[in-house]
Amino acid sequence: MGLYDEVVEVPRRTMVLFFVVDTSGSMNGAKIGTVNSAIEEIVPELKDISETNADAQIKVATLSFSTGAQWIDSAPVAAENFRWNYLDANGVTDLGEACMQLNEKLSRNAFMSDATGSFAPAIFLMSDGEPTDNYKHGLEKLKQNNWFKKAIKVAVAIGDDANKTVLADFTGNIEAVITVRTPEALKKWIQFVSVRASEIGSKSSNAGSGTGSESSDGGSEIVSKQDEFIEEIKAQTETAEAAEWDSFDDDGMVW
Repeated sequence: MGLYDEVVEVPRRTMVLFFVVDTSGSMNGAKIGTVNSAIEEIVPELKDISETNADAQIKVATLSFSTGAQWIDSAPVAAENFRWNYLDANGVTDLGEACMQLNEKLSRNAFMSDATGSFAPAIFLMSDGEPTDNYKHGLEKLKQNNWFKKAIKVAVAIGDDANKTVLADFTGNIEAVITVRTPEALKKWIQFVSVRASEIGSKSSNAGSGTGSESSDGGSEIVSKQDEFIEEIKAQTETAEAAEWDSFDDDGMVW
């Protein structure tokens, strides 16, 4: 083999997709059932994105919060090996504790420790109500985290009882908050957000419309990725409205 015939495989970085799921009592029934089935169904797509992505491997981490907050897996799981564990819903809505737990793991000493480096993550929050703890304390600490600052952040407000002001405080932009009122809309938005956030978040800045430069921790290109994702949400909202995703389903269920 000649000097220029040797093929050297370039190590891929990691992009972690975080599901942060409200599992309080008000989520019981169709809400948590729809979340469970929707995420389970998109796992094969996440696996395909990861396997065909030259820039990054997709990993998944799940944080549920109700009375307290807990990680479903002890570390992010490669999409190729990920299996969704069905969540149950009961208790209150300790969003502040979830923010504290997320802040702790968004560190090179925890979930962002991949040896080949990491893109800034994509963080997907789902909730249907009002925080029952001092969420502002936890969220303010989280906002100081550099990984969180550079992450793609999106939230789904499930029903009109969800506090969209709180969710906008989490994402940093009301345009990154999506309101759903039916199981069909919730399912379709979960699938859209999970797939597109993974695709956008795991590409290098020179692979798309991002204009920022990269740094060792995922870098400033992630700011433009958040903007890019918000534009995707706007376009998809028009599609959803035209297709009447939030109209009554066959059972007349609406939140």
